[in-house]
Amino acid sequence: MRHLLAAAALAASVLAVTPVASAAPVAGAQYAGTITNTIDTKTAYVGEPVTLTHVTSEAGDVAGATMYGTVTKVVHAGQGRTAQLQITFSRLRLSNGATYAINGVVTGMQANTKSNALKEVGGAVAGMIIGNMIGKTIFHASGGGFLGAAGGFLAAKNNRSDMTVPAGSVVRVTLRSVRRQASH
Repeated sequence: MRHLLAAAALAASVLAVTPVASAAPVAGAQYAGTITNTIDTKTAYVGEPVTLTHVTSEAGDVAGATMYGTVTKVVHAGQGRTAQLQITFSRLRLSNGATYAINGVVTGMQANTKSNALKEVGGAVAGMIIGNMIGKTIFHASGGGFLGAAGGFLAAKNNRSDMTVPAGSVVRVTLRSVRRQASH
């Protein structure tokens, strides 16, 4: 009996010290969570579902939550066009099961892009070869290789790379609005 009372007292003291991480979220609060799937601007599409797990609030009053959203804008990289990705979150489920309709916008994420250096070198070499051929055969002049290399380099430099947000990376979200949803 004494052991049972001691165990109950220990459990009560642990529960009293452990913070309850299920406070109601508020507009303006900032959260961070781990993205579960890789998003790549080459293959992403508007409406693609996005989930964040292990969501915690910056204030520490929410932990272990899950946030659900979708890709709302994708711009594929191309000649003179930088890749863009926008994700909006619409639902937050706390660890205690309470669910909130939210308007959450991404304020930070790890976005990786590939180096363009190999394209630039390849563009310069291809431009040099083509410029040399055109310069000598059509204009019977030298210097076409240099002009072709410069043109090839500039064309490749302007060719942008797609970006990737890898699964497992941290995404930061700020809530614009919050509304408690009725439980069913």
